[in-house]
Amino acid sequence: MRFFITFEGIEGSGKTTQIRLLATFLESFGHSVVCTREPGGCKLADDIRAILLNADNRDMTPATELLLYGAARAQHVSQLILPALESGMIVICDRFRDATVAYQSFGRNIDRREVDAVTDVACGALLPDMTILIDCAPEKGLARAIKRIDSASGPREERFELESLEFHNRVRNGYLSLAADEPDRFFVVDGGASIETVSQAVTGEVSKRLREIENAFR
Repeated sequence: MRFFITFEGIEGSGKTTQIRLLATFLESFGHSVVCTREPGGCKLADDIRAILLNADNRDMTPATELLLYGAARAQHVSQLILPALESGMIVICDRFRDATVAYQSFGRNIDRREVDAVTDVACGALLPDMTILIDCAPEKGLARAIKRIDSASGPREERFELESLEFHNRVRNGYLSLAADEPDRFFVVDGGASIETVSQAVTGEVSKRLREIENAFR
């Protein structure tokens, strides 16, 4: 069944864990699932990710950041997301176009019209069928994220974790504003709850929406 699910939230909100759990749940019912992430998801986009998340690039201008995200997304959509959807798969993506609005418009204060223009070029007409926002207090999320980075091997992807608490509060508020504007697409869940509680809420809502689609085509 073709269905495009995106997960959104600030650093350390628990998206990666919940994506893995949701994919396992859907596959247990026979669905074909592709999990991916942004920035990244394909070779060229992963190369751009390394630039975007490298803390050595903290002098990057907001405009450069926005355009790099757009470039990575354009390649990702064309090379991975659209082909998977067109083959009838469920695609679960860790962040998508809403992240650009939250981070680059609300966070960086770039005019929303400019952000939308770049994103529209990158995505075309593609929109998520469902967006799961795992809401989390920035203090808690950042503590989790830094702990994860400290325990991981490989490059330290921490350019955003090093931003001010004020920045992360703006991003969170941006996400909540987007969710309020599109309640039919967004499902907001408390990221401060246990992993099991969040997972049950997510799988329950996704199951409900998939059933609605199936019933609509009967």
